[in-house]
Amino acid sequence: MTEGVQRPGLDSQGRIEREGSLGRVTPDFRPVVSAARDRLLDVFGGQMHSAYLYGSIPRGTARVGRSDLDLLVVLRGEPTEGDREDARVLGEGLDKEFRCIDGVGTLLYGRARVLSKLERYDVGWFLACLCTPLLGEDLAEYLPRYRPDSLLARETNGDLALLLPRWRERIAGAADSDEARRPLVRFMSRHLVRTGFTLVMPRWNGWTNDLGEMAEAFGAYYPQRAEQMRAAAVRGHEPTGDPAVLRSYVEDLGPWPGEEYARVHGVKAPRPD
Repeated sequence: MTEGVQRPGLDSQGRIEREGSLGRVTPDFRPVVSAARDRLLDVFGGQMHSAYLYGSIPRGTARVGRSDLDLLVVLRGEPTEGDREDARVLGEGLDKEFRCIDGVGTLLYGRARVLSKLERYDVGWFLACLCTPLLGEDLAEYLPRYRPDSLLARETNGDLALLLPRWRERIAGAADSDEARRPLVRFMSRHLVRTGFTLVMPRWNGWTNDLGEMAEAFGAYYPQRAEQMRAAAVRGHEPTGDPAVLRSYVEDLGPWPGEEYARVHGVKAPRPD
């Protein structure tokens, strides 16, 4: 392998290009995006600073009936539990009404936190590089241009070891059914693949949001774990309800990259929550 070679996803200066646009939203998903825009205004009104799409819908790769609608909402102040409940209800309503999507996920942050020094290489990077403006002023104008370096790797996914106890609690609390376990497998599979990719991202020297490409990039540097990561990439799109998969994630595939991340990039700066 050749390290230092510029990969896709970067501009001519070696900075991560912003992915997605409203122009890439396919006709099947335009009605739900339009409805989300209107309902966000109705629910949050003047307390909302801006809203964004992210994920497969603004990338133009969403699959009807299989992809979820992902939203990031920035409020003028810090979100309350009431705000989070409003977002949950809004998402449930969209999910029930529009069969083209399979679930709605809404992230809520306050403007000050998004622009804070602590979040500059985590939530700030996420907004500036992976989110498509939907409503309001685009906060990317206040954020730096990012490179696929070790600092970004550490601050985006350098906390897997801290997340694993929560994952174990979620698994233990889930109903004993394939239907209940599949969303957990999908979520954890995607998280593990993205963590594996950002572990090697500075050496790979590029950016991609394709799970298969992420797994292949990871496998080039850690061949002993390549097959596990390829399998996780597949489950990120086609999750199984097998409880053995979840056990393997929290007992083997999860703990290992957490330790390797700390060795290579260090540990993510602590967050108040």
